[in-house]
Amino acid sequence: MKIIAAVAREHSAPLSIEELEIDSPRDNEVLVELVATGICHTDLVVRDGMLPTPLPVVLGHEGAGIVRAVGSAVKKVVPGDHIVITFDSCGHCESCKDEARSYCFEFFPKNFFATRDDGSVALSDGKNPVHSHFFGQSSFASHAICHEANAVKVPKTLPLKLLGPLACGVQTGAGAIVNSLDVQAGKSIVIFGAGSVGLSAIMAAKIRGAKTIIAVDMHVSRLEKAEELGATHVLNANNANVVSNIMNITTTGVNYALDTTGIPAVIRQAIETLAPRGVCGILGASGPDAEITLNETHFMSGGRKLFGIVEGEAKSDAFIPEMIQWFQNGKFPFDKLIRFYPYTEINQAIEDTKSGAAIKPVVEWLV
Repeated sequence: MKIIAAVAREHSAPLSIEELEIDSPRDNEVLVELVATGICHTDLVVRDGMLPTPLPVVLGHEGAGIVRAVGSAVKKVVPGDHIVITFDSCGHCESCKDEARSYCFEFFPKNFFATRDDGSVALSDGKNPVHSHFFGQSSFASHAICHEANAVKVPKTLPLKLLGPLACGVQTGAGAIVNSLDVQAGKSIVIFGAGSVGLSAIMAAKIRGAKTIIAVDMHVSRLEKAEELGATHVLNANNANVVSNIMNITTTGVNYALDTTGIPAVIRQAIETLAPRGVCGILGASGPDAEITLNETHFMSGGRKLFGIVEGEAKSDAFIPEMIQWFQNGKFPFDKLIRFYPYTEINQAIEDTKSGAAIKPVVEWLV
């Protein structure tokens, strides 16, 4: 079957819109016609060669679409179902058995190697294979093959083109608040980075009843959006002594801190803002050589805690419907983060992501 896809053939180069061939789904696979796909920072990190995903490859891991065919062993979805496609996992390691799939022992090969387990791929350009199965989907395309395990069924009553970002960026931010940090009502939190992940965290912190929600970012427009979505205080990282300002706001420091940037110096600031017994979660992507420096006395003596977070520690089959319910109840307006682009403008959408002109670009395939 012929499809349209945006192919990464060179690092740090524009994606090329090409006609490719896609396989029929295997026993545990699902063929999806994509309606829209969110663009995530991780897509850019891989395109630019910071992680060893092989080229050529079709990226994209926030897909939303309609099931068109299923393999013989698939029971979770049927043709015609509306789904979003989240991250992949093995299903049999210790973490997966404990329903902690975002910490799957095979998370990296399952999501970044861009092949099936047997090394095969689902795409070709007619002459040579093109790597697929990026995050178990490769959804920068009109159609994708995903696995039954990472397909999440969603209501047909909602505009499907909105829902792709729930599969990764929005899930990561909101899940960090609800599942990982378990933010409690009346407490204080600072969120470093007001992109789609950070803003999703802000909305979730408001839902959880946090009394003080501080957003830190370098873009004025994003700080304005943070206030609109629930931040009680905003700090511009360009001209604010962030740590002292946060201490002035809270007196004793924050109960929770969340870093979405992956920048070691920012992570240190996040830790320095913690009150005694405060907890800091980090979830931003960084280079493999990045290291964090902190003051051991400050960290130890106050009983402060630091831990990593992947995909908001979400059980996606339950958490994505929960976020949809928040949205339907008017408590989680993640649609305010989204800007749509036709697939022919995917490279402009990527540039707007990098510049900050767009918070959450979403590429439409049915245009």
